[in-house]
Amino acid sequence: MAGVDVIIAEDSRIQAKLLQKRLTDAGHAVRWAENGAEALKLARERRPDIIISDIEMPVMTGYEFCKALKSDPALRTVPLILLSTLSDPIDIIRGLDAGADNYVTKPYDADYLLGRMQALLQTPLGEPSGDGTLEVGIAGQTFRVQAGRQQVLNLLVSIFENAVAKNQELIVANQDLSIARDKLQQTNSELSDLNDRISTINARMVRDLEAAAKVQRSLLPPEDAALPGTAVAWRYVPCQDLAGDFLNFFPLDAEHAGLFVVDVSGHGVPSSLMAVTVGRFLSPKVSDQSLLVRQRADGGITVAAPAEVASQLNRLFQADEFSGLYFTILYGVLHLPTGRLDYVSGGHPALLHVPANGPPAYHGAEGFPIGFVPEFDYPQASLQLAPGDRIYLYSDGVTEAMDKDQNPLGDEALAACIASTRTRPLEASVADLLETVEQWCQPRGPLDDVSILGLEWRP
Repeated sequence: MAGVDVIIAEDSRIQAKLLQKRLTDAGHAVRWAENGAEALKLARERRPDIIISDIEMPVMTGYEFCKALKSDPALRTVPLILLSTLSDPIDIIRGLDAGADNYVTKPYDADYLLGRMQALLQTPLGEPSGDGTLEVGIAGQTFRVQAGRQQVLNLLVSIFENAVAKNQELIVANQDLSIARDKLQQTNSELSDLNDRISTINARMVRDLEAAAKVQRSLLPPEDAALPGTAVAWRYVPCQDLAGDFLNFFPLDAEHAGLFVVDVSGHGVPSSLMAVTVGRFLSPKVSDQSLLVRQRADGGITVAAPAEVASQLNRLFQADEFSGLYFTILYGVLHLPTGRLDYVSGGHPALLHVPANGPPAYHGAEGFPIGFVPEFDYPQASLQLAPGDRIYLYSDGVTEAMDKDQNPLGDEALAACIASTRTRPLEASVADLLETVEQWCQPRGPLDDVSILGLEWRP
């Protein structure tokens, strides 16, 4: 189709520009008006070959514009296409009454609109034939419209083509919907399989975690654990099923006993696995792995000094080799006959000494956490106990326990709690300290593992 002169009546600037570009690309000369009144003025200034008009416009609607155009003897034969939603059958009658020659449904395909333009231009409109008035009844209303046969035929063809196009769109939409439904069913089936797999994996993880928790509990003292000439009490409350804390006490030989509290950084599976690994080296049984005792050539047992144990652990558990994990430890060796306690600290909270006749006092020892500094020589400290003296080892989950305002319990509160229970049995003293920590952390409870180990020397 050779280029023709086209007038667009469209109040939407964006839609008008898009249509103008498509028509210009097709070789047509295009003039644009924002409403019917301006479009009528353009048509009277220079008669166009065809007009494309929206219906809903300010000042003058598409119907009003069409009727005014068809009433002008100089312009009545100019083909006019109405852009409509065709949402109501009355729209068709209004178009006939106004004299429209064709409908194109919004949203429209630009190639289809060009095809309708070509069809109208190939069948020029003649002067009205005087066929008379058509009386049409629809939706309870009666319309009397002037329409020639060519106009009615053009409208019927455009309506039929629109219906066919919409039906084709509906078919495609139904096909897309069917494909989407099939994909959804497949996705639901895959999700169901995935949920089954997740349930299976979760069940396996629960079993594995329970087994890991049992292994970790083996690092704690047995129920019947005891040391000659002493009273020992302990409490252990992990903040999760798997914890990084653990503690223990045990005889090393006929005269020596070992006791320790270990606190691995972090929580959960990695920390608990490291705790179990460390626990294998803190065994009182003579073996290739135990760092606490070793067999002498004469068959006797040598008890390793606490500083030696800490240095060996530091060489074995460098944080770079264990995903950045490290741990603190307070390890002591008590000479049961004399009450001499040799101990070492690897970055751990200070030991609390409670004399039989005196106030509590903290005894610390300088030392980095295990895994921080390679080849570090840990210093060893000693404490002489008197009959009835008590010592308390604990993790930082005690002193760093937070209340609802994020205030830590602190060293002073710990010492005050222990001092207030000095006349009570050791078991009650340790239980009271745990209760103090738990009450301090209300309403959420401790957010870190809590370990407490108390010992009273009774030669």
